[in-house]
Amino acid sequence: MDSNVESSTATQTGSHAAGGSEQQARNQRYWFHILLQDTPAARHLHATKLVNKAWQQGDRVCIVCDTAQQAEELDDLIWNFSPDAFIPHSVIPDAATPCIESVGILLCPPVAEDWDTVIILSETLPANADRFKRLALVAHNDPAVLNQARSHFKQLRALGVEPQVHDQRKR
Repeated sequence: MDSNVESSTATQTGSHAAGGSEQQARNQRYWFHILLQDTPAARHLHATKLVNKAWQQGDRVCIVCDTAQQAEELDDLIWNFSPDAFIPHSVIPDAATPCIESVGILLCPPVAEDWDTVIILSETLPANADRFKRLALVAHNDPAVLNQARSHFKQLRALGVEPQVHDQRKR
């Protein structure tokens, strides 16, 4: 598995490092992943790796999407991610539909209390993004997607969150 996926999904739960502030501990739970690749397929695969890792750690995980096509592609990826694993998941078309599975592919804004890890592929950052336990934003190396990621980054900063950046382009 990609070392960025491994390191970025390691979380601090409960207490934080000695000498670290609560704000620093909170910032350790917010990540931006900027991929070297420039395709939506690479972005979806990276998000699926994050889902798998967080789910294996016992998290309830959701991926926030913009379109039914994107949700369908992620659904297929999760079903076929590993021949040895079954990741229970479902596509959630609207806020009125409950997710009974451990993993949800959402076409609506997530409710912070429902999820341990939220992965954003959506063009819109949820209004309550600073309330999530863990948040990962994944951007592939495409100018429009990177501009959207910059906007999300600014929004998080305005909410008092300083996300960790994992930029694969700097290798």
